[in-house]
Amino acid sequence: MVEGIIYRYRCGIAWRDLPDTFGVWQTVWAWHKRMADDGTWDRVQARLHEHADREGFIDWDVSVDSTIARAHQHATNVTRVKKGSVELQESPDRAA
Repeated sequence: MVEGIIYRYRCGIAWRDLPDTFGVWQTVWAWHKRMADDGTWDRVQARLHEHADREGFIDWDVSVDSTIARAHQHATNVTRVKKGSVELQESPDRAA
């Protein structure tokens, strides 16, 4: 089960695309959900990160590819026309 969960994280695939070698995807998902809900998965990941960092296996350099960093439609404050009226894209407390 854990290998199936890690495989899914590493590949970035949907649960339903998990290879059959890991078993039924719904079962792997259920294990992951149960471990995530009770905090087990967070503790496992924290311990693995601590160990990998201590051994020097983690390179903390980060690179972001802007071609996949999309902004939500409400991330801008551009006005748009909606059914004949102008709708402002800003929070209510700023709109006043």
